Amino acid sequence: MPGAVRGAAPGHRRGPVAQRLMQIGEAADRVGLSIRTIRHYEDAGLIVPSARSEGGFRLYTDADLDRLAVVKRMKPLGFTLDEMRDLLVVLDALPTAGEDDRRALLDRLGMFHSVATARVDALREQLATAEGFADTLRHQLDQHSSRRRPR
Repeated sequence: MPGAVRGAAPGHRRGPVAQRLMQIGEAADRVGLSIRTIRHYEDAGLIVPSARSEGGFRLYTDADLDRLAVVKRMKPLGFTLDEMRDLLVVLDALPTAGEDDRRALLDRLGMFHSVATARVDALREQLATAEGFADTLRHQLDQHSSRRRPR
């Protein structure tokens, strides 16, 4: 494949402006995930390094980091690895989909949006409950700390 990065994953090419490649440690720092987590996501088929160095080190592009960021944002919403994989397939296919496929992909994307929104709402309710509890404890501290202690 002309212009391909040595060992590049399918669909990853170097254009007229070469993409900057980074090793897994830098990728982990930039996206805020551990190296172990990135390797786990690779084993689960969620991310494939764009290339490998001559020494076999994983090399990532900014597009790979964008993909990792999607997975990172899905995790606190309780999406499974299979659901993450499904969404990534949808996001990968949308830019080049024909009209018929595009409609089905947009329907899937809309479903993910609905589920994510519902889960965010549930987290907001949990947060409000937790904040109420913390306020109650603060009130108890204030109430009992301001009392004079008997001498």
